[in-house]
Amino acid sequence: MNDQPADHSGKGLGYSVFMFDVLVYLYENYWRPDACPDHRQLSRKLSAVGFESDEIQEALTWLDGLATSSQSVDAVQSEHSMRIYTPAERELLGDESVGFISFLESAGVLPPVMREMVLDRVIAISGGPMDLEELKIIVLMVFWSLGEEPDALILDELFVDPQDRLIH
Repeated sequence: MNDQPADHSGKGLGYSVFMFDVLVYLYENYWRPDACPDHRQLSRKLSAVGFESDEIQEALTWLDGLATSSQSVDAVQSEHSMRIYTPAERELLGDESVGFISFLESAGVLPPVMREMVLDRVIAISGGPMDLEELKIIVLMVFWSLGEEPDALILDELFVDPQDRLIH
């Protein structure tokens, strides 16, 4: 992943780019959300490893929204249905992110329910357009929140820069 955060500070609901560092840390250190300690203890642990309290609070608030999103997304959609993005959603996502979501859907790894969870969490953050690296973290966190591990090819797509891939 890119070591430099994208410049989205102050957008959306006030989430900072450093919140994504907290999310990645949680993904790397806790197998599933239910493996995380309660918010208070988790906040102390995150603070002990160097995260600022505002970054921690943003991440925990965002994760609470993700948990709510997973319970409120309507799971009934026809296999032949097509997602049409509103102009506001397209502006928030940007063409590159819409293309990436479409790629994941066409590869059969991002079902409609998960796509809607991703969109819900993008809307909670972005002032638009969404940075692709941040979108990839959101996709990863949706998988994580459901206790699902993306397959190896998707993990490669989420974590490896295209210029670093070996072509066979």
